[in-house]
Amino acid sequence: MKDLKLKVCGMKHSENILAVAALIPDYLGFIFYEGSPRNFSGEIPEIDTAIKKTGVFVDAEIEFILDKVKKYNFNAIQLHGKESAEYCKELRSALGQNNSAEIIKVFSVKESFDFEELIPYEGVVNFFLFDTKGKNKGGNGIAFNWELLKDYPSSTPFFLSGGIGLDEVLKIEKLYAYLEKKNKSKLLFGIDVNSKFEIEAGLKDANALKNFKDNLGLDIQV
Repeated sequence: MKDLKLKVCGMKHSENILAVAALIPDYLGFIFYEGSPRNFSGEIPEIDTAIKKTGVFVDAEIEFILDKVKKYNFNAIQLHGKESAEYCKELRSALGQNNSAEIIKVFSVKESFDFEELIPYEGVVNFFLFDTKGKNKGGNGIAFNWELLKDYPSSTPFFLSGGIGLDEVLKIEKLYAYLEKKNKSKLLFGIDVNSKFEIEAGLKDANALKNFKDNLGLDIQV
């Protein structure tokens, strides 16, 4: 599963950002939502350019997103609210042709999900991200019913999120193996982790993250 990407979301503190960045995850997420205990402010320290800095937003004004993209030079934008496909189109247009930032649209899932909700977003966003529906906008620490993804009908690659920690490695491997048999393993693009690797909200355990990468067989640099 070395082709799986790792996204660590909810980064907040400079020293901790550098410690996690030393593992060279594929994506680092910074949340801009005042309702989150992981709401980011301040400066992002210089990190390896191989890491895609990701701004995470919840039903934000497009101008607000553009301001943060310009300030932090984000490589990806994650939309964690009720943003419509039309909103995503407007955001892409506002970014301009010279900005190649990826757009990741989040969908909240629990025991069921209507995949027809994805249709308007096809060809509009780069990735989907499936997270657990809960009281918080992410970081709930609870997994949803992954069995639903065995019937994933879309051609848009997705991130798997929601309550993922060291104990979920075998479960991830089983889902990947199932999709591989269906020639769909490339659709499982990446794993998004957050609260299960935290010492406190916004403070990640870099050693636990390294163990997670090692156990998944992902390439790691230290």
